[in-house]
Amino acid sequence: MSGTLLLEIGLEEVPARYVKSSSQQLKERMEQFLKVNRLTFDRIDYFGTPRRLAVMVHGLADKQEDLHEKAKGPAKKIAVDADGNWTKAALGFARGQGVTEADLYFEELKGVEYVYANKEVLGKETKDVLTNLGQVIDAMTFPITMHWGNSSYEYIRPIHWLVAMLDNDIIPFTFLDLESGRQSRGHRFLGQTATFDHAADYTEKLREQFVIADLDERKTMISHQIAEIEKENAWIIPADETLMEEVVSLVEYPTAFFGSFDEKYLSLPEEVLITSMKDHQRYFEVTSADGQLLPYFISVRNGNAEHIDMVKKGNRKVLTARLEDALFFFEEDKKQTIDEALKKLESVSFHAKIGSIAQKTAHTGLLAAAIAEMVALDEDSQALLKRAAEIYNFDLVSNMVGEFPELQGIMGEKYAILKGEHPEVATAIRERYLPLSSDGDLPQTAIGAVLALADKLDSIISFFKVDMIPTGSNDPYALRRQMIGVVQILENFHWTLPLDSFLQQALETVYALENNDEKAQLINQFIQFAKGRIQQKLQGYHVNHDVQDAILGSTENNLLELIENGQTLHSHQSDDDYKAVIEALARVVNISHQIEKPFDTDSNVFETASEKNLHVQINHVKTLWDKANSEERYDLLKEIAPVITTFFDENMVMVDDEAVRNNRLNLLASLTELILEFADVRRLITK
Repeated sequence: MSGTLLLEIGLEEVPARYVKSSSQQLKERMEQFLKVNRLTFDRIDYFGTPRRLAVMVHGLADKQEDLHEKAKGPAKKIAVDADGNWTKAALGFARGQGVTEADLYFEELKGVEYVYANKEVLGKETKDVLTNLGQVIDAMTFPITMHWGNSSYEYIRPIHWLVAMLDNDIIPFTFLDLESGRQSRGHRFLGQTATFDHAADYTEKLREQFVIADLDERKTMISHQIAEIEKENAWIIPADETLMEEVVSLVEYPTAFFGSFDEKYLSLPEEVLITSMKDHQRYFEVTSADGQLLPYFISVRNGNAEHIDMVKKGNRKVLTARLEDALFFFEEDKKQTIDEALKKLESVSFHAKIGSIAQKTAHTGLLAAAIAEMVALDEDSQALLKRAAEIYNFDLVSNMVGEFPELQGIMGEKYAILKGEHPEVATAIRERYLPLSSDGDLPQTAIGAVLALADKLDSIISFFKVDMIPTGSNDPYALRRQMIGVVQILENFHWTLPLDSFLQQALETVYALENNDEKAQLINQFIQFAKGRIQQKLQGYHVNHDVQDAILGSTENNLLELIENGQTLHSHQSDDDYKAVIEALARVVNISHQIEKPFDTDSNVFETASEKNLHVQINHVKTLWDKANSEERYDLLKEIAPVITTFFDENMVMVDDEAVRNNRLNLLASLTELILEFADVRRLITK
């Protein structure tokens, strides 16, 4: 036989962004519980609304699987005494396994005899095992928690009821003074108590009480309702999966409807209108067939269609108040000049240990100029970049950004255009925030990309300079995300940025850091931090771990070249000659990596033809190295590998003659320098 198990945790309203993930986690916790307890099942469905998390297990076995184990005990010499009798160690082992001494036997393992026992544990009835379901509830973890009443126990929200049933029967257990039962609660305003005669009745009994427990079903209902509104009015309602998921988790019984707002608010920038609707009210916007925003909104009510006109009026009133504020802020902001805004930035703190926004703006401008030179922006672009870097933060003191912080940069672009700034300057002001996430949109203009790089690098350098470096999972200023953004922009534009020389120049000219030891330490910390983000990038490209280690262990600090070197090595790992190439290069590095510059090599000291040939080939590689791309550099190293092998076959490096020995070590060290710039080949696996 097989049964159906239902577990529901009744809660106060859970924040929408955690409903689905918590429901899925409950499913995972149940799976773990059942597997640990040797209870087989067919599948588990999960359910979630703002007021409940639930799972239903189908095809649950009626008893645990019997356990058959062969347990290994002490060695024979410990298990029996000189007279052949069982020792206390053996008898204790038997008791621990629940067997008698008659059940013990010996087996040989790797030349040593051990005592063994065959242990059999008969499975318990499922209903008896399930009385421990409180373990499933207790195993849940959440990003936010709270405690309630006099209890110190914390959960995502206070628990108010528990349902636990196996088919028709209640699974009895107590959790936080709550006893499990067969009664749940319906919709807060439309429903009443739902009583389940059978676990499988769960969704239908809740539906009778105006609760659609299945998230996917609610999503389908909302999608169909919106599609009907769209069809009836010949509107376009742009899809927004993120907003849809949030709305699904806000309601238990969805009813979509549309409302309207005054056309005068269409004079606001579109982004302001959409932000007011989506981010603040969870409304969907409405457009015409040609993409023009219309004075309507789509909302989803947590309830049925009764008195929907009153609901529309209430939603319109709330949205109108917000749009009226936005319109006032917009008109006020237009009265302020850019210079007036920039003056205000002098008194706005970026961070107490770092300085004002005005100081950050100045630092970013200097970094942007240096980066522009390195990536060879033309003179016209550099002039536009200079202007963008001077003013890019001016919208931070606008009324609109004060009310809608998520519009920073976006409003900067809008206001810059209104103030007569060049369109590319305005675009750069918006693009300097990009990317907003690890897979977010990147700047599309070179000016915006350079400004984004400069702003992100200034933030990272500034925090590192005051010893506020991310550790573990602690990263309050999102420096890892900003560094990932730097990597993505450089890769997208195929720009090279040697960190050591760039940072050396920046610390001296921008941040006035004079202490050489401090500079060296800061540069090293920064490069290691950047390489950590490179590792994430290589992992995303499915580059093997040994290649990641070899790349991160290299002396290269140009972020783009690190990525390309990793991809190049990864692509050659299946080559027939890969093993021979890497082993030849690793042999060079192993014997000469401790030799320091200058690598003085005297051709008059050479004794063999292979020695002379290696010297010629190394010089050949050096002449091509700097202008070669990653693939070409690998080919150069590949071509010299047979020459290296011949050299080692015919020459002993560590000879007694000091002049010959040092000459050969310097020769190899000059090649090691190039190899380690590409990768620390000693870390590569060639088996």
